[in-house]
Amino acid sequence: MTVPTVTGVPVETHLRARRDAGRKLLVPYLTGGVSADWTDYLRVYAEAGADAVEIGLPFSEPTVDGPTVQEASERALHRGTTLRGLLADLRAVRLDVPLIVMTYYHLVAREGAAACCAALAEAGVRGLIVPDLPLEESAELEQAAAAAGVDLVLVAAPSAAPARLRAIAHRSHGFVYAVTAMATTGERAELPAGAGEFAARLKEHTDLPVLLGFGISTPEHAVAGARTADGVVVGSALMRRILDGATPAQAGEFVAELRAALDHAAP
Repeated sequence: MTVPTVTGVPVETHLRARRDAGRKLLVPYLTGGVSADWTDYLRVYAEAGADAVEIGLPFSEPTVDGPTVQEASERALHRGTTLRGLLADLRAVRLDVPLIVMTYYHLVAREGAAACCAALAEAGVRGLIVPDLPLEESAELEQAAAAAGVDLVLVAAPSAAPARLRAIAHRSHGFVYAVTAMATTGERAELPAGAGEFAARLKEHTDLPVLLGFGISTPEHAVAGARTADGVVVGSALMRRILDGATPAQAGEFVAELRAALDHAAP
C-alpha cells in the first residue's frame, strides 16, 4: 500500500495550541473555485488572523448549504471547477494555518475514501468535514482519513441525544463542529438563544476545540458564540461579500474585524 505524501499544517495540534494559549479560534470559509483568484482569498484570510480555513467543494445537490453558499457553488461549477482542479490549485498554496475541506459524501465515494483522503493530504489539506455522512456509516472514511493524516471533523447538532453527542465528541478529530440550529447555513439577524448552551454542553464531553458555526454573521455574533465555544466558523457572511464583488483585500478586512472583536473580548 502506498503511503500518501502529507503536507500542510495539522488541524488538531495547531488549534489546540492556539486555544490553550487563550486565543478564541476563527475559521473563515471559502467556496473553492468561486473565482479565478480564489486562492488569493485563502492567503488574505490567513494574514488577517484566521486560525484555519474551511474550503467548500462546490456540489450541485447540497443538503446543508443555504442560498448564499449554494449560489457560490453554482458560480464555481459554471466556471468548470472540479475536485482535481481545486487540488492542483491548492498544491501551489503554502499557508501557516490548516486547510480543511467541507464536502458531501457523494464526492468522496466517487473518488473512493482512501484515494480522496490521500489526494487531500498531498494537496496540503489536513481536515475533512462530510456533514451528510451518518455517524453509523463513517468507519471506512474515519480509517482512510487517519491513514492519510487527515482529521475527520464531525458535526454535532443540538437535536442530538446525549449519547450521540458523546459518540460524536469521542470520534471527532481536529475539532468538533457545533451547529447553532437545525437549519441550513446562512446569515442571520441573531444567533439562536440556545447556541451558547449547546457549545458548553458539548465541551463537557471532549477536550477537543469546539467551534460554533451556521449563522455567525457579524463580529458581535462571533463574540457571543465564542463566550462558551472555543471559536467560530464564518461562512455565508463572507461569501455574500465575495459574490457581491468583494476583492481578497476587502474580504480580508472583514476577517480582520472578526479577529479584532474576538481578541478584544477574550479574557
